[in-house]
Amino acid sequence: MLLTVFMYLAAMAFVGFSLHKVYLYAQNQLSNRWELYPVPRELGARGRYGGSYYEEAEWWTRPRQVSRTGGYREMLKESLFMKNLFVNRRKHWWFSYAMHLGIYLLVLFTFLLLAGAITELSGLRLTTLTGVSNHPWARLVYFATLVTGVSGAFLTACGSAALFFGRILNRTLRKYTDIDEYFNLCFILAAAVSGLIVWSTDTGFAYGREVVTAMLTFAPIRAGAALTVHILLFGALLIYIPRTKMSHYIGKYFSYHKVLWDNEPNLRGSAMEEKVEKALKYSPQDSWSSPHVNSDGGQDSL
Repeated sequence: MLLTVFMYLAAMAFVGFSLHKVYLYAQNQLSNRWELYPVPRELGARGRYGGSYYEEAEWWTRPRQVSRTGGYREMLKESLFMKNLFVNRRKHWWFSYAMHLGIYLLVLFTFLLLAGAITELSGLRLTTLTGVSNHPWARLVYFATLVTGVSGAFLTACGSAALFFGRILNRTLRKYTDIDEYFNLCFILAAAVSGLIVWSTDTGFAYGREVVTAMLTFAPIRAGAALTVHILLFGALLIYIPRTKMSHYIGKYFSYHKVLWDNEPNLRGSAMEEKVEKALKYSPQDSWSSPHVNSDGGQDSL
């Protein structure tokens, strides 16, 4: 029963810490207004060639029109395919995307385990004494789980290992990599490898569906040594990720919509004017070693 309770706590911690990080990002002060074009939220051709609504005569008198579709389309390119890394650092992209694609597949794998567990609880078995069930839905869930689970764990393990050794062997990357980043990659690698070890003893992922079934029915998880280690590593990783820089799955939304693409006009009496005035009054409370900030947190006059 302890493993069941631990997995419930890990899942709730992941959601809770992630939501808390969303709250912290949302409460941040107004960032530097870069207005780096092209901004994909611009309508029509302007969004493609890098134009702005500022081009229109007396733009401040016209209603603001924003292309939400263009913004979310660009976000999907970055979130699903890591577009900027592909364009700017192609060699590094192969390893990083392998790890991230593996994680995406493992997320899908988790939902497929849930689908399989619910299917079996409803009375339809995915496997029989003679092999895989002939039922179309059962076969679909079984083989989709198999493909996503194996490929996801393999890609995650290979990608994280390649990134780890790549940072060690590359002199430039080594200068900018701290111990936390090495630890993060090793943590992900350990969880993926432990999953592959467990899979080697149960190629149909029956153990995974049993774990999910135990959580759905709040029953004890029956696990051997290898599965116990994997569950502990996976649960600890869920708790750990939102508390670290690996929570960039949250930060990317804010960095694009609230920093890079934030070209809301600063008009008199507007909400943006209020945000700007608040930001100008902000005084940092932390001490910095930089010459432009005093040790007491105030700014030097330059």
